[in-house]
Amino acid sequence: MISDKTPSVAVIGLGYIGLPTAAVIARSGCNVLGIDVTEHVVETINNGKIHIEEVDLDGLVQGVVSRGLLRASLKFEPADVFVIAVPTPFKDNHVPDLSYVLEATANVAKVLKAGDTVILESTSPVGTTEQMRDLIAEMRPDLDVPGICEGTPNIAIAYCPERVLPGKILEELIKNDCSIGGITPRCARKALAFYKRFVRGECVTTTARAAEMTKLVENSYRDVNIAFANELSIISDDMGLDVWEVISLANRHPRVNILQPGPGVGGHCIAVDPWFIIHGSPENSPLIKTARNVNDGKIDHVLEQASKMIDENSAQNIACLGLAFKANIDDFRESPALKIAEKLAKRYGSKIKIIEPYANALPNGFDGSDAQLIDIDAALDDCDMFITLVDHDIFKSIPLDERQGKIVYDVRGIWPDQPKTN
Repeated sequence: MISDKTPSVAVIGLGYIGLPTAAVIARSGCNVLGIDVTEHVVETINNGKIHIEEVDLDGLVQGVVSRGLLRASLKFEPADVFVIAVPTPFKDNHVPDLSYVLEATANVAKVLKAGDTVILESTSPVGTTEQMRDLIAEMRPDLDVPGICEGTPNIAIAYCPERVLPGKILEELIKNDCSIGGITPRCARKALAFYKRFVRGECVTTTARAAEMTKLVENSYRDVNIAFANELSIISDDMGLDVWEVISLANRHPRVNILQPGPGVGGHCIAVDPWFIIHGSPENSPLIKTARNVNDGKIDHVLEQASKMIDENSAQNIACLGLAFKANIDDFRESPALKIAEKLAKRYGSKIKIIEPYANALPNGFDGSDAQLIDIDAALDDCDMFITLVDHDIFKSIPLDERQGKIVYDVRGIWPDQPKTN
């Protein structure tokens, strides 16, 4: 049952997940404070603008800021509910880096009061929510912390992983089901009451550890299946087969649904989360680790194939289409397309032209190279070779007559009508 009292909410981390989450919560009527470490982000949001690309987010942020329901700050303040949505990358050797989560937790602990709820949304290794609990207990011995205190706890700690798709974040924040894991069942119920304020999907309660593992399993499942498609593409190249035709024919079987291959796997989830499972149980996860290695290895395969085509055809101006980790977004985190384009730029210098409609300038990885950022029309006029690294809609829309005579390495399979290049 939802409490009659509308809680004040603090969302820590205003990136690709935190800002949309803060805006959706504010739209539900809660007063939301967004906290970030970057002054530019805070100023941008307080001016009713956004610093990331996401469908319909600009209008929503402008609306909730103008109504006084959302503001941003560099400083932590008291609230009734704290939602932590900070990065969880990995260090060398794929060891999870929980420093951002624990730093956010420590800052939350300083302003916690009895009755508050702390929720972690960042994708995290199993046991992270318990680490948060232990840190809060250490810093705030005056509070009755769940799972540690002898009597009834007076705060709640829970884990509820985001499971949204870039480009559809606002829609999926509301419609998707939620797995809500509490340190205790009481914690899960309190978090459930909060999410029911703005989530229409089914909210299922469980333990914090089960919810943490669920998110990792979801993304590892995707990674393993993408690895199968990517491995098929490498085998098909070796055998002189069209992998897109092979997959299309195989998928006519009523119980076969092979995914589409690409240049690798990127983003803040699928390319990262499987390592959290591997780190937690390395001796029992050979399949997951192999899939990770296959998908990372696809980058080298594409680079080798592209270089071979450039050299054999004496290509003079090569258009690399896309840098983002997936179509129609401006997110370059862990992007295989970006890694491939950077390496080609270092190898071929000014011959490389980058076409990325979601970028105004080349990322820092191109510093020192002579690669240029140009638009798609200039590429069609001036480039004799095209490498499709991202399936942005604008690239799919290019008709065959504009591609006539071009050397094409279609890594994404976006131009099935393209004559095959020897």
